[in-house]
Amino acid sequence: MAQQLKYFSDSARVLTCMLLLSFSIGAYSQPGGRPGGHFGLPPIISFGVHLDPVISWFSTDVSSVKNEGARPGFNFGISFNQYFGPNYSISTGLNIINTGGRLVSNTLTHFELIKYPDKMVDVEPGESIVYKIQYLSIPLGLKLQTNQIGYYTFFADMGLDPKILVGGKADIPSLDIKGEKATSELKKINMSYHIMAGLEYGLGGNTAAVLGLGFENNFLDITKDLGDQPVDKVSHKLLSFRFGVIF
Repeated sequence: MAQQLKYFSDSARVLTCMLLLSFSIGAYSQPGGRPGGHFGLPPIISFGVHLDPVISWFSTDVSSVKNEGARPGFNFGISFNQYFGPNYSISTGLNIINTGGRLVSNTLTHFELIKYPDKMVDVEPGESIVYKIQYLSIPLGLKLQTNQIGYYTFFADMGLDPKILVGGKADIPSLDIKGEKATSELKKINMSYHIMAGLEYGLGGNTAAVLGLGFENNFLDITKDLGDQPVDKVSHKLLSFRFGVIF
């Protein structure tokens, strides 16, 4: 638990520093530079903050281990856009993602929990394991947007998201286990692709409110196959609803 809190504390400090830096950058960005600016002007940077409610679920490549329902979560972060044309920019940022899912196996599962003396518990066939996962993500994408139409600008963003695991817990309802550390069952690195579309509503100057709908697929295996656990690939999918402000 102490290690997880340390990871979260370090991540929060990094995010705070990036946010303060982004406010400094925004203060010196050119007026009228968002959205897009014009060719011939110096590069323009915009930044934003967002809090996205998330619905996430697992998928597997074997019939013996299956997804059993979705879980809510959230994605909090900051975003940066470097424009290289009126309607095009490179997008990046820093996100802290809290998400998870449920898995159920049709065979006896020996599941590793760090707190327990022998580190292993037996989960009976048909009983679910609920994962609660926290990632630090640095997305890199291409953002395309329309010219401003009245107060509205429509956009699409697509790219790749490298992720680092900073926390992982598990609930096993059948064993009355809740919120136990299970990072040894999860792989430390993941990668996803994202697609998001939405609109920006101008609030005056360079400031705009953002609404969007996104899909993200973590296509690397998120779980380890320890001991006699089934050899499988578990991918992780997220549907997110973007609420943010850009400057």
